Amino acid sequence: MTESPPTPTRDSPWVMRTYAGHSTPEVSNRLFCDNLARGQTGLSIAFDLPTQTGHDPDHALAAGEVGKVGVPVSHLGDMERLLDGLPLERMNTSMTINATAPWLLALYVALADRQGADRTALAGTVQNDIVKEYLSRGTYIFPPEPSLRLATDIIAFTGAEMPRWNPINICSYHLKEAGATPVQELAFALANATAVLDTVHARTDIPEERFATLVGRVSFFVNAGLRLVTEISKLRAFTRLWDEICRERYGIEDPKLRRFRYGVQVNSLGLTEQQPENNVYRILIEMLAVVLSKDARARAVQLPAWNEALGLPRPWDQQWSLRAQQIVAYETDILEHADIFAGSSVVEANTKALMVEAREEMAALGDVAGAVESGTMKAALVASNARRLAAIESGAQTVVGVNAYAESAKSPLAGAGATQEIDPQAEAQQVARLKAWREARDDGAAQAALAELESVVRQGRNVMKPSIACALAGVTTGEWADTLRRVFGEYRAPTGVGAERVASTNSEAARRTVAAATKRLGRPPRLLVAKPGLDGHSNGAEQIALRARDCGFEVIYEGIRRTPAEIVKTALEEDVDLIGLSVLTGGHSALATALLEGLSEAGVDDVQVVIGGIVPPDDAKALRTAGIARVFTPKDYDLGAIVGELARLVA
Repeated sequence: MTESPPTPTRDSPWVMRTYAGHSTPEVSNRLFCDNLARGQTGLSIAFDLPTQTGHDPDHALAAGEVGKVGVPVSHLGDMERLLDGLPLERMNTSMTINATAPWLLALYVALADRQGADRTALAGTVQNDIVKEYLSRGTYIFPPEPSLRLATDIIAFTGAEMPRWNPINICSYHLKEAGATPVQELAFALANATAVLDTVHARTDIPEERFATLVGRVSFFVNAGLRLVTEISKLRAFTRLWDEICRERYGIEDPKLRRFRYGVQVNSLGLTEQQPENNVYRILIEMLAVVLSKDARARAVQLPAWNEALGLPRPWDQQWSLRAQQIVAYETDILEHADIFAGSSVVEANTKALMVEAREEMAALGDVAGAVESGTMKAALVASNARRLAAIESGAQTVVGVNAYAESAKSPLAGAGATQEIDPQAEAQQVARLKAWREARDDGAAQAALAELESVVRQGRNVMKPSIACALAGVTTGEWADTLRRVFGEYRAPTGVGAERVASTNSEAARRTVAAATKRLGRPPRLLVAKPGLDGHSNGAEQIALRARDCGFEVIYEGIRRTPAEIVKTALEEDVDLIGLSVLTGGHSALATALLEGLSEAGVDDVQVVIGGIVPPDDAKALRTAGIARVFTPKDYDLGAIVGELARLVA
């Protein structure tokens, strides 16, 4: 009689998350509750840009940005409404927050205290990876050195009081979104992690016997692209290199504390506006890279929605991405087997090659803080991204529906209503609530808490306990951040647009048009590339600045976070011929309108304005009616053609 094969045992699936939050705390709370009811197993909170950069909704820089790419959280009342009905003691919460991470964690802890929750039971992650903000997302506030100190304050605090909490999430995800190669993603993220841990190890308030446990709480947030074999190999290389660093650099003996623990969001950079339904397949393939390999499987997965290149996803779009995770986890057999790539000569060779190159890259970087301040790391990412885009333009890298197989029937999924619309009154509501909050609180208690916070920061002590006291006293996000600004000052990171020139094969026509404009003007045409508002996603602005400069424009680019008034002032001082705005966060209409009004008030009527970003068709039409000369969206991938169009506007 033939014996039946043994019944396979199944591993537990990863934590399934959806990155969510927008408009107001109440709207976001309903979204969280609905997603949890549909089977999501952990929260991943997206905060809006004012919250991420330490501004209240009534700040000048917050105009047009409140509630657009995340939820606004200005004080403890907002946090309470955001998490209403959710027992924090039983949740696993991930918060994507960096420069203001101590403050948002303080609000979370203060709310847990109010709920009567045991701090030692709180589980989750705060991103708290400030180094990559100087290189990619741009939500930094303070210079690198004090920022690293604040990051390690969280690590020290959670190590003592919140042992289940991951106090930092080293993010290679955003490095890849900024153009990093797999080797750069490995090297920059691991160098970042060692810079943080070296700072932790040097602190005098962390007992030596606790250090190994703190190393074990470090988690990572990675990116997975479409090159499946390379991505699988990259994750296996991450796993081995981190084990090696923990063992050799820090002397961690327990293999459990050397484990590479990571969550993932798959690559949003590769999502296309053209034929956006194809993004469903891209997202699924990218997810497989981080769940197929048991020895390097993600602990948590969150997937973008198919329509994120069009605008903010709707709840149904997020559900579709969640269902992809659930089908792979529960309907396939991948959780029933040992690592299916063990012994693969192809994967092993790729893994070893990536490890060798990553070690070399890390050695070349040297001091991470110095490499950030000098612009070395940023320039390397800008150059890598330029090479990627040049390959797409030339056809060397195929993107289906973009530079190949572009013919398409009309999609029944896209068109009007294909993305989530933000209530235009949401910003005004948040500003009104903020005013009411300030009026209702005990202002004396709030000011006393802020004074104690400033004293603690100036003395170099841990910022967390006075921050929790500030939260309970009714202090706001902007007040907390402004207190630290008085101590540390604000910082402007290098732009990276001095990067090496990347050859492009389709810019000759643009160069001829720029040359014609130069002959007519008697000088090179001047282009002001500007990032208004709080949007720190500067990849597009950097690439336009690079290509326009290489085609003969004189380019002025001052980096991120400029008010419309500052942009007008620069346009006048530099006597520019053209202004190019880059906005990716939904604030395009308000910011462009403010700029046009500022130019009109200044009597400037000979400078044309173009805008690039994620702009829905109806908004693009309204912007053109208002006076914007051209609107470029993600479907306009050909930089040579874009620069040629800019030159024609001048010529």
